[in-house]
Amino acid sequence: MNYMKTAILLAAMTALFMGVGFLIGGQAGMLIALAVACAMNFWSYWGSDRAVLNMYGAQEVDQHSAPDLWQMTYEMTQRAGMPMPRLFIIHEDQPNAFATGRNPENAAVAVNTGLLNMLTREEVAGVVAHELAHIRNRDTLTMTITATLAGAVSMLANFAAFSGGNSDNRNGFGIIGTIAMMILAPLAASIVQMAISRSREYEADKLGAEICGNPIWLASALAKIAGGHGMTVNNTAEHNPQTAHMFIINPLSGERMDNLFSTHPDTGNRIAALQQLAQAWGVGYLPPQAPAWGARPSRGPWG
Repeated sequence: MNYMKTAILLAAMTALFMGVGFLIGGQAGMLIALAVACAMNFWSYWGSDRAVLNMYGAQEVDQHSAPDLWQMTYEMTQRAGMPMPRLFIIHEDQPNAFATGRNPENAAVAVNTGLLNMLTREEVAGVVAHELAHIRNRDTLTMTITATLAGAVSMLANFAAFSGGNSDNRNGFGIIGTIAMMILAPLAASIVQMAISRSREYEADKLGAEICGNPIWLASALAKIAGGHGMTVNNTAEHNPQTAHMFIINPLSGERMDNLFSTHPDTGNRIAALQQLAQAWGVGYLPPQAPAWGARPSRGPWG
């Protein structure tokens, strides 16, 4: 993963935030925006994981309440050489999952009940491995901070529209500049957010395949999740679109195309990349009639 590129994109997001602050209050507004950005990043580092889990009503589970899911996750963390994350289940029919947390030592993986009901154990393993890859790559903190700043830029841009910008007009914007900033700042923030998210999904797919041991498991899971996506609406995600990039597949309606405005790469492209990886590894095992969730797989790294 190109961490320098990510750092540049995050710096661009902060610069956008400061630019909107300048529009509202000149140099003083820019400095205030910088201070607010630092405070929000501090909050994102320490408390955003709990906030997003509470937002989705996630319930923590352990080896007693969800023994199969916990054991499977534990064994894959041992393979990956990483700490065991906290596990959560979200009572949501839409099949999906996400990871959050500031570092591998303080991380969480949340899966929807719709995903557990739809996927086989091997496919669930592929999804969880993908989320473990995000944690191991420390993507969760980066994406959380990006989401926080993107939401803040949009909020400030709306405030600038209502306030009319800097009243003495010393910043040289005026009403046209205010309107332009109101439209372009959130758009630019979204583009930066999406650029970070999309590049990290391919990395997590590859590392996730290594963690679970078979790229086909994740490829099959992605195909099923994408197929079941349109059958249900995740109302919490629809009301909090700034969190959409955290999920393994975009939970919002309508996001399907691999273009500039998609938070995720095209699912077909991701599946094709995983299939190529499986071919290179010489693997492809996925039983045509796989055991239901909760049963032990007939083969696999934890079998």
